[in-house]
Amino acid sequence: MESQTLEHTQPLVLAQEPRNPGMNLDLDWVASVQANTSAIERRCATLPARRSVKKEHQAAWLLKAVTCIDLTTLSGDDTEERVRRLCAKARQPLRGDILQALDMPAITTGAVCVYHDMVPAAVKALTGSGIPVAAVSTGFPAGLSPFHLRVAEIGESVKAGAKEIDIVISRRHVLAGNWQALYDEMKAFRTACGEAHVKAILATGELGSLRNVARASVICMMAGADFIKTSTGKESVNATLPVSLVMIRAIRDYYDRTGFRVGYKPAGGISKAKDALVYLSLIKEELGDRWLQPDLFRFGASSLLNDIERQLEHHTTGAYSASYRHASA
Repeated sequence: MESQTLEHTQPLVLAQEPRNPGMNLDLDWVASVQANTSAIERRCATLPARRSVKKEHQAAWLLKAVTCIDLTTLSGDDTEERVRRLCAKARQPLRGDILQALDMPAITTGAVCVYHDMVPAAVKALTGSGIPVAAVSTGFPAGLSPFHLRVAEIGESVKAGAKEIDIVISRRHVLAGNWQALYDEMKAFRTACGEAHVKAILATGELGSLRNVARASVICMMAGADFIKTSTGKESVNATLPVSLVMIRAIRDYYDRTGFRVGYKPAGGISKAKDALVYLSLIKEELGDRWLQPDLFRFGASSLLNDIERQLEHHTTGAYSASYRHASA
């Protein structure tokens, strides 16, 4: 990973990225998509060992990672008070003394992600912050509720103030190779989102093969997805480097062919600062610096922020503190 100093983590003024409008379904393109599993795994095995940043450069990259986190709570025992505390953490993800020691201005996380019922509480808590609320939708996490209810759920979350909608696809369409059905489903979800950006969750751990992951990625982008996302976080296998490489290269191919940038969101199982650094290096090498901004890259995580804050405190003080001193909410 290229050396970088702390000032590079400050927000950049970016031109408004045009949304991916999608395109007609191109089954010839889909059929041509392949995945060389052994080559993909070899490439990914080299990343953690040869990509290392130290000292102030590591601190800079960790600060960048914070701005790309979708701070998330998706538990059955979620309450409005828990969501309000999470939103307060999103507004100020790092302690003031750490930012002061790093000579950094205030930063925020990329978004807060919640279930539909918690959207109004999150919107109210984040008013004036500029932090968007993301809602999981379409029968999350399995996506097996009736289709008209999944579409209606999107509309209700948008009406409640969600600016981003994380939808789940029907895995059966991928497993059966029914690409037309997947395209039609994704297009209907995109239409229901209106102005809200849509992240398509592929649930990659349930798709059977890396080739299926690659083809599902292309189909969702053809249907207008603004982001493609690995997992719900509820599967037995969530974000992995091989899956990420496949999805990132699908994004690169889509950009090369259409000129539209689609975002990427690994989710589930990313809880350590060192893992965040590996994902950031993968994005930089495969897609370039433009994708290292929160409008095109997010971590779907909750505990990741705790470890990043702990590592940054170590950077500024030379000592590790107990993890309980860095609660998410």
